Amino acid sequence: MDELKTGLHAWRYILRSEGRHRSIEHYLPIILSIAGTLGILPFAVMRFRNGEIIPGLIDVAIITGLISFGTFVYRTRNVRVSSYAISVICVGGVLATVYINGPQQVAWAYPALIAVFYLIRPIEAVVFAVVAVVALLPILAPAGDTASTATTIITILVACAFAYAFSIVTNRQRQKLMHQATKDPLTGVGNRRAFENKLFDLVNRYKRSGTPASMLLIDLDHFKRVNDRHGHAAGDQILCRITEIMNLRIRVTDSLYRIGGEEFVIILEGQDLHRATHLAEQLRTIVEANELVADQAVTISAGVAELKTGETGNDWMHRADEALYRAKRSGRNATSIAE
Repeated sequence: MDELKTGLHAWRYILRSEGRHRSIEHYLPIILSIAGTLGILPFAVMRFRNGEIIPGLIDVAIITGLISFGTFVYRTRNVRVSSYAISVICVGGVLATVYINGPQQVAWAYPALIAVFYLIRPIEAVVFAVVAVVALLPILAPAGDTASTATTIITILVACAFAYAFSIVTNRQRQKLMHQATKDPLTGVGNRRAFENKLFDLVNRYKRSGTPASMLLIDLDHFKRVNDRHGHAAGDQILCRITEIMNLRIRVTDSLYRIGGEEFVIILEGQDLHRATHLAEQLRTIVEANELVADQAVTISAGVAELKTGETGNDWMHRADEALYRAKRSGRNATSIAE
């Protein structure tokens, strides 16, 4: 799972996890854009009515940017470019408004900078905040006495400090929650939810670039007998040991998931069916050779499938499942290739 470094990264993860069922979170980028638009639009109208063309055009530019990038996030779920772009719009819009309309507009700096701490990484937001404060000083200092200028700058910095602290805490909590939601508690590998998200990403990547990907669907043979004979604690130890074996054999770019009681999936990015089959046979041989439990052989069966043009993640998974079923039906401790 990608690291969730900002609030928008959390949105992207939520969107990928929803499937066909869209909740309110799906529309949050648009909601944020609309909120900004509704906040600025009355001032834009007022300025045009008062003949303030340039300030009005600046407001229109900010509104257009917010709507454009909010829609971009909603449609593409590409948050990194949009988060930086919206941050630039927020800070740039504040500076333009203050320099053109006067120091009394500095109040817009507070919501703009707080939004920046939500949109991008905390340390990057600090850079934006420092740039904004330094850029505001030349217009604020001559406009008022030293005390009022210092008060304004200090309150902006205090607001940014609270926003920084809040973003650090919430990001850590978000990371912890997402880890719990996507990791198998016994083995520490990805769970079914993480697996489904991976399928979504790989299918979309294949549509864009044709990058090959293969799947190994692995199941322990007669695992119920192991639990019945040696107990569930021993069964858990075997699952952990097999997880270690698979993790040692796969590449850093490959992904391992536990999607059922004794069922695992390995996703091989950039690997064709031949290489995936070779890995499946390696794993099968290694597991068979290891004495994972006394007086009873532990073996695995595997179904191997390469992603095909035009199929969905469910189609891909279904072919791998059928191949695994054939391996089981042929006597187990076998590898079968999907048709």
